[in-house]
Amino acid sequence: MNITVYLGSFDGHDDSLRDAVRELGEWIGKSGNALVYGGSKIGLMGVLAESVIQSGGRATGVEPGFFIDKVLQYDELTELIVTENMSDRKAKMIELGDAFIALPGGTGTLEEIAEIMSAVSLGLIKAPCVVYNYEGYYDSLRDLLDKMVEKGLSSADRQEGIYFADSLEEIIEILGE
Repeated sequence: MNITVYLGSFDGHDDSLRDAVRELGEWIGKSGNALVYGGSKIGLMGVLAESVIQSGGRATGVEPGFFIDKVLQYDELTELIVTENMSDRKAKMIELGDAFIALPGGTGTLEEIAEIMSAVSLGLIKAPCVVYNYEGYYDSLRDLLDKMVEKGLSSADRQEGIYFADSLEEIIEILGE
């Protein structure tokens, strides 16, 4: 399965988060699944790609040309797909994905996973959307989704297929691996 992963291009201040990213990458690499991600060599994105590749896995990066111009791509990728812009990048990552995971990240990560959540809730994507709630990072997002249901602005049915996982073991269980 192609697992599209969204995460930060910053390193963050938490070594244990980098360890969790590395653990996910090692699992993807050893499990026979493949990574699809933003293609960068920097920050948590670089940690993820490196761990997949070093574990014998396949990693496809999808980067817009302006990032290539800044030489931000990870050079050891199995495949690098260059897009014209960020919108095309997001569309390609969705097209390639059989499952979607968001790790802690910034506003770009939030935008990307929100698009997946919306598509899942509308039935446009029939793939699991997993929010890796590492150390409660996405508690507020889970609370917001609950509030949407509570206020009648969404429904539990609409949120089927959106999962919050607190560990790699839960992610693996959700993905049915």
